[in-house]
Amino acid sequence: MSILTSVILMMDIKPRKIVLCTGVRTPIGHIARSLSNCNPENLLKFTIESLLQKTSLYPHAVDGVIIGWVGQGSSAPNIARIALLQAGLPEKAHAITIQANCVSGMEAISSAARHILVGEGELYIAGGTESMSTFPYLIRGPRSKKELRTLSAIKENWNNLWDHTDIEIADCIEEGLRDPVELIGMAGTAEVCAQMYSISRESQDRYALESYQRCLNAQKDGFYNSHVIPFQKDKNIILKQDEYPLLREGLVEKPQMISKAPLMFDSPSMSIRDFYKQYGKHILGKKYEEGSTQATLTLFNSCARSDGAAAVIVTTEERALDLKLEILAELSSWAFWGNNPAHMGVAPVFSTDLALKRAGIKFEQLDDIELHEAFAATCLSIFKVGKEKFKHPWEEKFLQKKLNPHGGSIALGHPLAATGTRIVLNALYAMKRNPKIQYALATACAAGGLGGAIILKRAS
Repeated sequence: MSILTSVILMMDIKPRKIVLCTGVRTPIGHIARSLSNCNPENLLKFTIESLLQKTSLYPHAVDGVIIGWVGQGSSAPNIARIALLQAGLPEKAHAITIQANCVSGMEAISSAARHILVGEGELYIAGGTESMSTFPYLIRGPRSKKELRTLSAIKENWNNLWDHTDIEIADCIEEGLRDPVELIGMAGTAEVCAQMYSISRESQDRYALESYQRCLNAQKDGFYNSHVIPFQKDKNIILKQDEYPLLREGLVEKPQMISKAPLMFDSPSMSIRDFYKQYGKHILGKKYEEGSTQATLTLFNSCARSDGAAAVIVTTEERALDLKLEILAELSSWAFWGNNPAHMGVAPVFSTDLALKRAGIKFEQLDDIELHEAFAATCLSIFKVGKEKFKHPWEEKFLQKKLNPHGGSIALGHPLAATGTRIVLNALYAMKRNPKIQYALATACAAGGLGGAIILKRAS
């Protein structure tokens, strides 16, 4: 008997139908507002507790918790384990925390499926959590320096720390949203795409306005009530529904306001000419032209920084039926794909193509697509690149309201690691509401040039 055969027998590796059951999430809070005093482990604990309360799932049936968390810190090492214990799940349950930037919540789901397929367990809670409001500020430097040797030393020397060339004080949000390989921020990557694929500011504003409108309509229609649980703290409701759409309701009522937002790369801090000088090497096939080259990105056509958590049950069909869980969809396939970090926004084009091949279906068979709207520029770039590379009609799906029919991250906000799970929940509950949906796609880009895609099939 070979070593590989022995491993297969020991791990109980065999084909299993993986299904996704009930999922829930918190409302998404805008940065520094309603959820700003809630740390990421509490957001996650609440989400897991809400998931248990909504289902017939009993805690001891959970074999593990796999959670994405981008803003990882020392306050909750392995946050999946912390929340697992705080939520009353069994001590025996495994726990893994994932950092894969904005596809972390998708990676958590696919990782749960892998664990089930190799026989490590039968049922996992997978998701993501993020509190951008509590991202820390950082002091970086060697502890060999007397000023950094202890916390007391830092306090005593605080006024002098700023003068040391080998001591750095950084904002973890700004640093985390900057690619350390290509040295470009995420907004910069979107402007690169806008310039390279000739995506105008006007088209981005129209796309963003449609996202706001669809999201507000979905809220009024009750779509999000199916899986968004009002967040409570000390038995008080802190946030009942997603916060950012309500803050931007005025844009829908007065759409002319969206065109008045200041441009990110047409300001005293950086002009579009300076942008080309610094990042022009990434803008393939284009050069700066005085008087005609225009900046395009604004805060209104970009996703907002946010807080929130989301989770879903991943298990086998057999186990779900045994536990009388509501099966929402079969996990048909998943795929991840990397590209140039400076072009990270178009990575979903490639991960989607690979996921479609693995699922054995065509793009045209997708009845619902949930695309992470990092920026309107990246979505519109995906429409172009997807058509050119693979003849995938992304834009047609959008116009038919088969792509982000209930709005997206531009309107809802983007709590980093939770977003990947959030878009999967959108797809699951769209399938539940609309029996005509046979296949759904959830896909997202991520810092570092990663794209993730998950394809769901209506459960038989």
